[in-house]
Amino acid sequence: MNIRLPLPLSRALLITLSFCTLCLTAVFAQTQSPKEFLGYELGTRFTPHHRVVAYFEHVAATHGDVKLVHYGTSHEQRPLVAAFISSSANMANLETIRKDNLKRVGIESGEATTRIPIIWLSYNVHGNEAVSSETAMKTLWELVSPTNANAKKWLDNTVVVIDPCLNPDGQERYVNWYNQKAHRRLQPDPQSVEHIEPWPGGRPNHYLFDLNRDWAWQVQRETQARISLYNQWMPQVHVDFHEQGINAPYYFAPAAEPVHAFVSDFQKSFQETVGRNNARYFDENAWLYFTREVFDLFYPSYGDSWPMFNGAVGMTYEQGGSGRAGLGVLTALGDTLTLTERILHHFTSGMATIETVSNNAEKLVDEYANYFREGRSNPKGQYKAYVIKPGNSPERLTALKELLDRNGIQYGEASSRSGLKGFDYFTGKTASFALESGDLVVSAYQPKSVLTQTLFEPNPALSDSLTYDITSWALPYAYGLQAYALETRIEVNAAAQSAPFEANRVAGTPLAYVAPWTSVAHARFVSALLDEGIRVRYADRTFTVGGKTYPAGSLIIGRAGNEKRPDFSSRVVQLANDHEIRLDAVTTGYVDTGKDFGSGEVRAMQAPKVALIAGNGTSSLNAGEVWHFFEQELDYPLSILEPQQLGSADLSAYNTIILPSGNYNMWSDGVTKKLEAWISAGGKVIAIEGAVGFFSGKDGFGISSFLNDDERKAAEKKREQEAAEERIADFQSRERAAIANAVSGAVYEVKIDATYPLGFGTGGTYYTLKNSGRRYAYLKDGINAGIIPDETYYRTGFVGAKAKAGISASLVFGVEHKGRGQVVYLIDNPLFRGFWESGKLIFANALFMVGQ
Repeated sequence: MNIRLPLPLSRALLITLSFCTLCLTAVFAQTQSPKEFLGYELGTRFTPHHRVVAYFEHVAATHGDVKLVHYGTSHEQRPLVAAFISSSANMANLETIRKDNLKRVGIESGEATTRIPIIWLSYNVHGNEAVSSETAMKTLWELVSPTNANAKKWLDNTVVVIDPCLNPDGQERYVNWYNQKAHRRLQPDPQSVEHIEPWPGGRPNHYLFDLNRDWAWQVQRETQARISLYNQWMPQVHVDFHEQGINAPYYFAPAAEPVHAFVSDFQKSFQETVGRNNARYFDENAWLYFTREVFDLFYPSYGDSWPMFNGAVGMTYEQGGSGRAGLGVLTALGDTLTLTERILHHFTSGMATIETVSNNAEKLVDEYANYFREGRSNPKGQYKAYVIKPGNSPERLTALKELLDRNGIQYGEASSRSGLKGFDYFTGKTASFALESGDLVVSAYQPKSVLTQTLFEPNPALSDSLTYDITSWALPYAYGLQAYALETRIEVNAAAQSAPFEANRVAGTPLAYVAPWTSVAHARFVSALLDEGIRVRYADRTFTVGGKTYPAGSLIIGRAGNEKRPDFSSRVVQLANDHEIRLDAVTTGYVDTGKDFGSGEVRAMQAPKVALIAGNGTSSLNAGEVWHFFEQELDYPLSILEPQQLGSADLSAYNTIILPSGNYNMWSDGVTKKLEAWISAGGKVIAIEGAVGFFSGKDGFGISSFLNDDERKAAEKKREQEAAEERIADFQSRERAAIANAVSGAVYEVKIDATYPLGFGTGGTYYTLKNSGRRYAYLKDGINAGIIPDETYYRTGFVGAKAKAGISASLVFGVEHKGRGQVVYLIDNPLFRGFWESGKLIFANALFMVGQ
């Protein structure tokens, strides 16, 4: 290092500076490469998560231009970390760079003084796509290596953020399993055990969620922590590194259609710029790749799309391999695809992308600023404001506010007025309405304008029906809240401070406490009561007492049955206050209308003793949704049994068995008869989605795809005609023809029987997210608790032409009684990805209310 000093400087100062220079050189020299630190070459084995983190901590501790942030922990308490890397000048100015980004967004006031773009690289969101964490270490090293002159130049005008592992629990599940199974010599035979992961595989997190579909909903703690950090920086570019099948070449942007209409022209063109530079390096090495296929930009909760709707250029990169590839695997061409090669491909695309950002730094920052400036002043969507009404469930509105807060979406209130017109989500038509006190108002004129419009968009424009994921997700449907989308602006005041919950108080000795039942918040309260052995009853019918009317499903927590609890009143009140549940104290069981508290139609709630079937043959995603709901939403105990245990398990330990979506044909006739006998003796089965098919057509069960033989014969004849047409269709048309039978996350209104326990608290209406064309007819002898009568109940989302006709006159939720037990059929999954808030009440009804 050469330092030129002015002549007047003293010899002592010169010696001091020279000594400091030597110190700095010594410190940087201590930074080790991954091979030096780990003791093996990257690509020769998979690295456990704790050692990945240790390497990042080592580099941050020994290199002055790396800052490591510990931003959270996984469910299994593994650390979540992100490294910030740039030039010395930028690192000294890092907080200014961060705040300047927030000024461009409009979150902070003032003018930005820097033009340094931030590129965020996310690795290993799917745990068994473990090449990513290996690549992250290589990328970090090359960015700080003193021999990499290109990296040093790129960091002069960029800040790079590396998150080495978004899913530590999944990565560790895969790596721990693979390192136990791997051979000493490379064994690429795809039939060998190291290439066949056991259920549930390493892809999901602890609760078996797909974290790559959780960016907008933030159900999982890993996502919540990551988005909190992301929103503090708001990068210009985000890359999400993945793997796909072993025979696929590499994929990078531009994305496939459909691309959401809110993605800007510049975002699309910059994807093209990045893709061409990536292609330049891949072409030099004769590596195959593809673009503009498969991976679209429509569903808003991916690691490429969610950043897009937050102003960044979001991209997915996909390397062939995934968990099946291991250290090396034979492909269909007979070549051996190695982990070393996969690391090199991901490393090359990542570094090429950093180069592209550096070469276009100022343009990228300026376009980013313009994106948010336009959003704040001239929202591009049809709707400029959204009014959401609390209805009979302010708890659901509270849950919606929490989601908006996590996404950084602003909301407030507006002056009451009548005569407004807007799109009514519930009817699907334009309607007049009045803005009232307590209504939530979300304006599109705000920093997160595009994200706001995307999440509330009633009917997203679909440019291509061949899409990768669901096609509708509007928050009013997900939360079951009456809402209106307006084409005119509404001036929004800052949200009034919500009045603190007014605590319930113990006053005298009431006969009972009455609580509402309209949301999952009330289910959490019931869980807490039952967990403490407090007996709960609920009303089968609407009743009036003390001049107040309570709907069916209202909870009645009385002294009768709880006489042995001297702390009855104080404990019930304390639990209600803990869960912010409003209680009414009543002094008589003699009601004005309805049934008295001693009536047989005021049911005693038997505490569910639950077994969840989860293992080979079941959907890990659906099993995880149920598991997460019990532990993180209800805080209620359940046992988890593998399917093969059912034959030997003592089922008398349970009164409720949950079958997640799956294929249960692995059960023998003996196991099936054992389950049927258990149901007849008083057990309850809750069957979700694909699990309903296990009962369809079985003797003794009335669930069927058809109402009668005539309907079945007509459907079979129609299928034969369609099959004949498909056989003579040209090959390239067949994929398009197949989607005529598809349903890609469409929303339907469901007519609910609110007088039956499965419909309690719904008010008679529910909006379901339908993810398949699977159709079941109305039950002949059971309870058709939720149905879609005809096509007018369709609201939004893609439904193939052939599938649409079959959805009419179909069952969504039903209950069939068998002996003293019941089977609850949930044709559509009410716990889908943990974000369909209103569905949680349906599931809670199935758990706590049905069969009492």
